[in-house]
Amino acid sequence: MNDDALLTEQMAYYRAGATQYDRPYAEYEALQELLAVVDDLPIAGDVLELACGTGQWTPRLAARAKSVTAVDASAEVLALARARTASPTVQFFQADLFQWQPPRRYDTVFFAFWLSHVPPARLPHFWNTVASALAPGGKAIFIDDGPAAAAYEEVLANQPAPAALRQLDDGSQYRIVKVFHDAQTLTDDLTTLGWSARIRTMAGNFIGIAEPPSIP
Repeated sequence: MNDDALLTEQMAYYRAGATQYDRPYAEYEALQELLAVVDDLPIAGDVLELACGTGQWTPRLAARAKSVTAVDASAEVLALARARTASPTVQFFQADLFQWQPPRRYDTVFFAFWLSHVPPARLPHFWNTVASALAPGGKAIFIDDGPAAAAYEEVLANQPAPAALRQLDDGSQYRIVKVFHDAQTLTDDLTTLGWSARIRTMAGNFIGIAEPPSIP
């Protein structure tokens, strides 16, 4: 796809900026409140966490799950996630989520602040991958930025996918995919793909729970 270079740059950004990844969680109270929402979500059984980052969400998932399989493309953030997560029921794996296929099925697939980094052209395939990872009766649970977050990004024009420019402490700059999903539009898009979705907003973010069309 013509967005390959953009995705490569996105991966490089998260590798290079691993030690800065946690900064927003320390600076913004709204993110701490969002983390606490996990306790009220239907997370149960064996959980697959996509794009786990430095593991901000992983211990909270582990507290509610039978097991957690956490996957990310960056070895640098995974090292931080392993250091943060002491639970023996958690396993970490490094994989490019645009190439990786789940080796088994899970009761819950969870991803926070990942959907906005998936190019629109790849969304149908992504949701198919999530569906293939869910056991019968399983649910996808996801959290991300809403449209209001665009005001805090340097949005780029004329890119192969919606994108923003991010800068690290050393001055280096990277393009990343950044799609600011509207809750209603995302609900409609999932319905078109056959999913049953309930998406609510919270302080500029959205929280979604979705069930796939059918699991053979």
